[in-house]
Amino acid sequence: MVNVALPKGRLGDNVYELFAKAGYRCPEIENPGRRLTFENPEAGIRYFWVKPSDVAIYVEKGAADIGVAGKDILLEYSPDVYELLDVGLGKCRMAVAAPKDFRDDPKKTLRVATKFPKIAKKYYSSVGRDIDIIKLNGSIELAPILGLSDVIVDIVETGATLRQNNLEVYETLFDISARLIANKASSRFKRDEITKIKTSLKEAGKL
Repeated sequence: MVNVALPKGRLGDNVYELFAKAGYRCPEIENPGRRLTFENPEAGIRYFWVKPSDVAIYVEKGAADIGVAGKDILLEYSPDVYELLDVGLGKCRMAVAAPKDFRDDPKKTLRVATKFPKIAKKYYSSVGRDIDIIKLNGSIELAPILGLSDVIVDIVETGATLRQNNLEVYETLFDISARLIANKASSRFKRDEITKIKTSLKEAGKL
């Protein structure tokens, strides 16, 4: 049985549909009730939902053999896993955003609010900018509006939330999409099964 960690939410629903299309449908997961794990013994697969930022932890520690996590999570936390495939879902970008009238003053330390301190520090270090990181866990857009920060570093999908709050993208750092990742030990002991899943996903998604 291959254990698969799926991210909760819209991305996870789309990821599961890709697995189902690839031949790994699981009727139990489509009528979940209060169950936490869902199996299809015939397909040799077991799914469970976890918080998106926790997928890589479950895979790294071996509770899951494989999982699907955003590239942002992989870059921020650097889990010790294998990245097998870009599944082409959850496309967005990591960006610096600021109020529309923002002008950077290099003589001042830049205050940066973000859920991704490692990514933010790496970017600003690469451009030689002094910053003060303000680590937040939600409502990042509120920080510059209330004067808590000068800019934010966050995920941008459509940009609608930014526009509604009079913010705009100042700099795009990199594109993001969901990636199939694997536990290193599982990649040895369940190599054939994991390789088959990877190949089936590529064919189903035309990746």
